[in-house]
Order: sequence, then C-alpha cells, then structure tokens
Amino acid sequence: MSFQYVLLPLFVQILLTMAVGYLLFTARASALRGKQVRWQEIALGEPAWPPAALARANAFRNQFELPVLFYVLTILEIITQHADYIFLVLAWIFVLTRIAHATVHVTSNYVPHRGILYGIGGLALFIMWIIFMVRIVLGLP
Repeated sequence: MSFQYVLLPLFVQILLTMAVGYLLFTARASALRGKQVRWQEIALGEPAWPPAALARANAFRNQFELPVLFYVLTILEIITQHADYIFLVLAWIFVLTRIAHATVHVTSNYVPHRGILYGIGGLALFIMWIIFMVRIVLGLP
C-alpha cells in the first residue's frame, strides 16, 4: 500500500490539532481583550479562563493523548510495511471520531456524546495496535 494513503489520516489528525490550537488561541485572545481574565490570574495555571477557553484548552490537550499512539503506530506500519486496508479503515475511523470528539468538545461539550466518540476511536486504535503486535510477534505479513 502506498505510504501516501497511510499518511493521509495522520495528516488530517495533525490539521485537526492545529485547528483546535487556533480555536484555543482565539478564545484566549478574546478573553484577554475582553478583560474576562487578567494576565496575573492565568500566569501559573488555567482556572481563571472562561469556560469556552477552558473547553478549547482541554480539547487541544486531548489531541496529545491517544493521537500520540496513533502517530507512533502509523510510522511503525510504514517502516515495517504492514499497513493494509484494515489499518487504513481503522485509521480513518480513529481520525473521524477524533474530529467529531473535538467538535463536541468545543461546541456543546456534551459528555455522553464525547464519551461515546472517545470510546469508538479508542477501540479502533486498540484494535489497530493488537493487529500490529500479533503480526510482528508471529512474523505475519
């Protein structure tokens, strides 16, 4: 399988991270300009940020949790040449659920929906890792 196809979901995940980072920047800049928060209140932590900025900060931080395992696995799949259509389908499921999860996080922030999306994406990633580990340990193609 072409490594460009394998990298495409990873690129989309990176773009998602950048987009959420931009939303975080705009929310924080707006809060500072609107005097909803002062520099002194946020110098040592985040509790003083308004809820919209906190939600975006949490969504941004979340892009560095499960996705890190996705990045590593994608690179390993390319290096070992084990990437196949199963990996690609599961990678897209993971990335699409990450997009939906981030969207919920920065809009309604409705935890039950966020939890379901997180769980589906996490399960897809877990399956991808299990398949990869079994193939490597058993020497399968």
